[in-house]
Amino acid sequence: MPRHPEVWVFFGLIASGKSYLAEAWANRHGFAHLNSDRVRKELAGAASVSGRGEAPNQGIYTPEFSRRTYDELLQRAAAPLAAGQSVLLDASYQSRAERDRVRNWAAGLNVPVYFVQCICPEEEVKRRLGLRAADPHAASDGRWEILEVQKSRFETPAELERAQLLTLTTNRPVEVLMAELDKIFEVTNHV
Repeated sequence: MPRHPEVWVFFGLIASGKSYLAEAWANRHGFAHLNSDRVRKELAGAASVSGRGEAPNQGIYTPEFSRRTYDELLQRAAAPLAAGQSVLLDASYQSRAERDRVRNWAAGLNVPVYFVQCICPEEEVKRRLGLRAADPHAASDGRWEILEVQKSRFETPAELERAQLLTLTTNRPVEVLMAELDKIFEVTNHV
């Protein structure tokens, strides 16, 4: 029997592994995958992999542009959900207010929402940021100084119920992480 569509939110600080895991898991299950880095740059008219190198709270990273980006993620998620396809939102969702917006939006559509918080040891984050800086195809503009700002702003997801939240340490092989997600959430392929 087919499942009803769901909303999945993979969130956390930059270089936490959320986008890599989100893309792999969305592909595995046939979910629509909406990545905030790509959407943000599309809204700005920039190539989705162009490194802009802007400082925190500048350019496409102002609170106003971030609001526009997060609103666009929800707008783009509506069509796949209406067609019966689950959606995976891939963004930092640093604040309770942002996570509550998703929960309220999903509740209004009568669609369940699940959150996967991705965390990673600092040494691995540093390694990943170094790799990202050298990758001309990286969609994210994440750098150490942006990570420090995110850390100071990140609100612990204490508002989420236990059945709605899984925190994963992502410095393990992606197949191990996906198997853990599948087991916990009992997800079957939708493809």
